Amino acid sequence: MRVRVSPPARMTSVHDLATPAAVVDIDALEHNLATMATRLPGALLRPHVKAHKSTALADLQRQHGHRHFTCATVREMIGMARAGLGDDLLLANEVVDVERLRELAALQDQAMITVAVDSDVTVDAAAQAGIRHVLIDVNIGLPRCGCAPSDAGRLADAARRRGLVVRGVMGYEGHLMVSDDRAAQRRETLSAMEVLNRTALDVGGDVISAGGTGNHDVHAEHRADTGVTEVQAGSYALMDTYYGTLGLPFRQALSILGTVVSSHEKWAVADVGLKSLGMDHGNPSIAGCKVWFCSDEHITFATEKVESRAASPVRAASPVRAAQPTVGSRVRVIPAHVDPTMAMHEHLWLVRGDEVLDRWPIDLRGW
Repeated sequence: MRVRVSPPARMTSVHDLATPAAVVDIDALEHNLATMATRLPGALLRPHVKAHKSTALADLQRQHGHRHFTCATVREMIGMARAGLGDDLLLANEVVDVERLRELAALQDQAMITVAVDSDVTVDAAAQAGIRHVLIDVNIGLPRCGCAPSDAGRLADAARRRGLVVRGVMGYEGHLMVSDDRAAQRRETLSAMEVLNRTALDVGGDVISAGGTGNHDVHAEHRADTGVTEVQAGSYALMDTYYGTLGLPFRQALSILGTVVSSHEKWAVADVGLKSLGMDHGNPSIAGCKVWFCSDEHITFATEKVESRAASPVRAASPVRAAQPTVGSRVRVIPAHVDPTMAMHEHLWLVRGDEVLDRWPIDLRGW
């Protein structure tokens, strides 16, 4: 069941919120979930909850037909299972901590738990902990986790000898998620999936799991070519400026509400800084403004120049700077990377315009 926490009675407007605050446009969120449910309905999508870390939002994804979920941490897995969202949970990450895995194993009578493995050590950890199901994680181009494709069959056999059920394979072509050349992205995605499909024949099982928000459309439109049974997209629900450059059919739902705390002739400062934003994909953005830089507690920005309306017919309109925001006014900062941004906040405020509708806990954050 979805955890629902209604906002305090006095929290009826975004102007009532303490800042920085993570706010989500409910209409944009609903649009994103409905759009993805049309493109990848039901089990074709395994939403990645690391992108929002909220069981309330995951439950909304389930209401759109997605009952299988991807997680990045043991805590996310446990939280999802305890929230009744454990129909089919995949820990798409390697874990060697047997004690942590035992916490997951203890939930297997109430949730379907599967863990990714890519080495003899991770297979051994899963077996020692009593985990029943695994996927063989295969390196298909991103230099991160995943075994060599040539070793996947051997590893699957080793897992079965330890009593584990090998459900299939997964691979993450994360290096292909964002590309200026969409045709090249499609070609390279299909090439990576050829490797994963060949490996799946060696491994066995019926799951071939891959993909993400940035190339979900390749998988949706070329399912017969990719061979993937499920796509692990997550950022599509809330979005960020990193994925926003791709022209995907998803709207920006998340922003970090800030308060202007200082204003000068050429710049202003709001209380949204490094401790409330994921910065690994670059600076955030503010509509109509140029972000100069972020510091621990602050974002410094300037309003952009606009064309003067008072120009004569024979003289080009001259650029003038729009009025700086006043101290105490609110700004909405759009993060460049949604996943780490969400991990920095305790709850989401659901809004429509400036009206606060609800508050959801970000209850899967932390370790």
